[in-house]
Amino acid sequence: MRWDNLVENPTTAGDTALFATSAVTTRTFDTPEFRGITFHEIRARSILNRVPGASRMPFEWTVNPYRGCTHACVYCFARKTHSYLDLDTGLGFDSQIVVKINAPELLRRQLASRRWQGAHIAMGTNVDCYQRAEGRYQLMPGIITALRDHANPFSILTKGTLILRDLELLRQAAEVTEVGISVSVGFTDPELWRTVEPGTPSPERRLDVVRTLTEHGIGCGVLMAPVIPFLGDHPDQLRATVQAIAAAGATSVTPLVLHLRPGAREWFMAWLAQHHPHLVRRYERLYAEGAYAPKWYQRRITRHVHELAREFGIGPADRGVPRRIPVPEEPELATPEATQLTLL
Repeated sequence: MRWDNLVENPTTAGDTALFATSAVTTRTFDTPEFRGITFHEIRARSILNRVPGASRMPFEWTVNPYRGCTHACVYCFARKTHSYLDLDTGLGFDSQIVVKINAPELLRRQLASRRWQGAHIAMGTNVDCYQRAEGRYQLMPGIITALRDHANPFSILTKGTLILRDLELLRQAAEVTEVGISVSVGFTDPELWRTVEPGTPSPERRLDVVRTLTEHGIGCGVLMAPVIPFLGDHPDQLRATVQAIAAAGATSVTPLVLHLRPGAREWFMAWLAQHHPHLVRRYERLYAEGAYAPKWYQRRITRHVHELAREFGIGPADRGVPRRIPVPEEPELATPEATQLTLL
């Protein structure tokens, strides 16, 4: 595997790999929740990643304490990132988890740099920072504490219920800076959930997170993602999902149609051929032009969801994330670990 470029002190200036083999500790745990999962503990060189300028995302910096994700969502766009480590983008992405064990201390040091201008930082835009591994490694409390102490604005997107563990820290941070929380709930259909998001908490439990955060004065939007063509886009399914989101007290709902980038596309299409072979040709036609569904389809879904949102009293979303905060033209804070893939 390619390890070297993420250690704090690479052995040679020309190293092009992503971690240092000597700095990696590989662990397995014989507990039911982690059976079959391998953790690669590393010390990263940098934890702040700059989003490419061509990205559509309304933020420019991200923090990703993990690579790979035990949520095992068959459509996950981040699967391609495992290929940078010469790791498998299918089952390997679901079971080979890279843990940046020094993430909290590294972030605190980088936030204290005079070059850092306090730009908004997004988390959960690559893999979920509240996946099951977080229950063991507990990196997020230190990360949120560092952001709170520096009054640095941030947002979190998650499918995980573990975020409620950090409720008090989030509340403290929201008193001193802008904090945006979004929970991802693309559908409420239990059968669809079990097959496409097998490692995640159920949609109902995720909506409980929205409800709990709201009750504690922390506004929470819902990213209704992905809306899966021909499996989760029936008008009755959309209505049921938006109604449940509204009932949970979400501040906004932002629909996002499934997109299939390289890495995710191959894995999803293999799953589709096994579970819904009659849809393969329809998907090939719908995604014939690339990773995204046609604009007409995206607009139709967005319009319908916004109409339902107004009906149920939450109105169209304002993208569900904090405003764009410009980043001054400064030298790079640190060498990025890799090009950050974006959610959109």
